[in-house]
Amino acid sequence: MIPFNIPPKTGNELGYIEQAIHSDKLCGDGYFSKKCESWLEEHFKTTKALLTPSCTAALELAAILIDIKEGDEVIMPSYTFVSTANAFVLRGAKIIFIDVRPDTMNINESLIEAAITPKTRAIVPVHYAGVACEMDKILAVAEKYALWVIEDAAQGVMSTYKGKALGAVGHIGCYSFHETKNYSSGGEGGAILINDPKLVERAEIIREKGTNRSQFLHGIVDKYTWQDIGSSFLPSELQSAYLWGQLESSKAINDHRLALWKEYFQGLKPLFDKKFIALPYIPGDCSHNAHMFYIKCKNLAERQDLMSYLKEKGIQTVFHYIPLHSSKAGIEFGLMRGDDTYTTSESERLLRLPIYFSLEIKQVRKICQNINSFFDS
Repeated sequence: MIPFNIPPKTGNELGYIEQAIHSDKLCGDGYFSKKCESWLEEHFKTTKALLTPSCTAALELAAILIDIKEGDEVIMPSYTFVSTANAFVLRGAKIIFIDVRPDTMNINESLIEAAITPKTRAIVPVHYAGVACEMDKILAVAEKYALWVIEDAAQGVMSTYKGKALGAVGHIGCYSFHETKNYSSGGEGGAILINDPKLVERAEIIREKGTNRSQFLHGIVDKYTWQDIGSSFLPSELQSAYLWGQLESSKAINDHRLALWKEYFQGLKPLFDKKFIALPYIPGDCSHNAHMFYIKCKNLAERQDLMSYLKEKGIQTVFHYIPLHSSKAGIEFGLMRGDDTYTTSESERLLRLPIYFSLEIKQVRKICQNINSFFDS
């Protein structure tokens, strides 16, 4: 069986975890946490990077940081993971879902302005499959209406928009280091990028349970006290040690994933040329990180048939999100503003193929051969 995902491993993680254990500093903000945060700041040109236990935690921190309150509205695509919405619902916001673009499955930037009301506080673009949303237009609308832009860049580590790292384009960016992502911190993990310098001090306070402990550790104050609302948003040092083993090999991981992605694209392009399937689209202003390779079948029934066929051949494939606006909680906490022209129909066609660091080119060729055989028959 070729599984859909195997968490990335470079071989150095265990040694770094052992080093962290022997350091007697396990609660976070230790040697490896600082190395990872410095790496993120240097490589992605953000004002401040802070590791978090997950991307969910990073989004929740962001919602607190921009003071989301009861009755506020937050605009995002319906085609995303539940955490994107949950983070703001927990603060009392109503989620305004809008349709996606069928080419990238990203939020349709041309529909955002029509969804804005006096209650709107933020726009949350989700960079699906590590491919950037149309950020210039989104930022222009946000500036016109004085709105925050919180990038859900869970899938976007190492991707760029017009040369700028995803997560470092809006006011705040949120990363995931879950085991399904390109880089993992041992199963769960994340980071928040603070791109507005005015937000840094408060972000550190919120992350440290609402205290100014960070200032205390830097010698700015002689004792730390409760300053603001907050929560426990620090990962353990063991998670950071695992992540460092990944980040120091980031180029090798990225290069291999891109090679797999290109092999898929070339192997399946004959089916695309015959209009049997749709393939991922990468806009010219974007460089992507090969987080995902998906195809789109004709419809839901064909997707199910292909999934079953590939399973029989020992290949695990999966579909993705059920649109949030059609879910029980989505109906309760949000609404679709405008038509659902593409979100549901395109999501029902989409099928994700295996792609991970230990996958081999010959395995990708086998997968492509079987997909071609399915359509040839």
